[in-house]
Amino acid sequence: MNAVELDQLKKTFQVKQGSGFKRSSKEIVAVDGISLTVPAGQSVAFIGPNGAGKSTTIKMLTGILRPSSGSASVLGFNPWDQRSKLAFQMGVVFGQRSQLWYHLPPRDTFELLAKVYELPPADYKIRRDMLIERFKLSSFLNTPVRKLSLGQRMRAEIAASLLHKPKLVFLDEPTIGLDVIARQELRDLICEWNRDEGVTVFLTSHDAGDIESVAERVIVINHGQVVLDGSVGEMRRDYLSAKLLTVAFHDRPASFDVNGAKIIERTDHSCKLELDTSVSPVSVVVPQIMQLGEVADITIEDPPLEDVIAHIYSSKHSPQQRY
Repeated sequence: MNAVELDQLKKTFQVKQGSGFKRSSKEIVAVDGISLTVPAGQSVAFIGPNGAGKSTTIKMLTGILRPSSGSASVLGFNPWDQRSKLAFQMGVVFGQRSQLWYHLPPRDTFELLAKVYELPPADYKIRRDMLIERFKLSSFLNTPVRKLSLGQRMRAEIAASLLHKPKLVFLDEPTIGLDVIARQELRDLICEWNRDEGVTVFLTSHDAGDIESVAERVIVINHGQVVLDGSVGEMRRDYLSAKLLTVAFHDRPASFDVNGAKIIERTDHSCKLELDTSVSPVSVVVPQIMQLGEVADITIEDPPLEDVIAHIYSSKHSPQQRY
């Protein structure tokens, strides 16, 4: 069974221009004929630059917006005509919008959601206690949401979205603003839920780490159209081979030339390199750098996802694998 099926889904908006008696209307195409399928249980990253059509697509998949043309099936339901029925089968988490009551503790929101989703009391208690244990919520379960850290709140958000045993979860920037440790903990929990319960995950994120850790498939859209549809392995091999290394030295380092590395910034005591890991792995380059002088600090980062997406979109030979 497919969790999501889209066939030539399109959404246009009429935007007013001008002022007074000289106003005119212009049609803006937000989503331009997207067709794709997502098998049940798959974890998908749905990414693209700002304004690419991601949010509009998700709003149609969750029934918030009705398309201008085309069709969609989400868990066997028409999202905009059967939104109430679909709501009982899906969960939604928005990184910048909370479903938790701000002045109440997470426990109270869980109780409210149990009523909304008409969960039998006995089943709800079993499910709630299991989620509390798996997401490690017990230490702050009775603390008002306004007093929680962002990492604590996001763990409670995802637990709340899973309370009614959804078959599909939409995650929109779930790790935004989290520190490194909290971000990885949340990624691990999402992967665990996808693996153990077979929940279909539909993720949007601007963090390349989220995509590499959580998703098995990547769909990139730009200008409302799919420009890449393939596995994370393919994307990692073809587009995520670059790493950015920033190194600070206590003293001026010796001159060096590393195969596969390009210096993009340099001062007397620091340098920033762009490394092609397909030529020279990080494990080979770092020891070479350590021999240049006493290192004060070193960071290794992925290039900005926007740059990766821009490269994908500009490539004339982007792989177009359909699932």
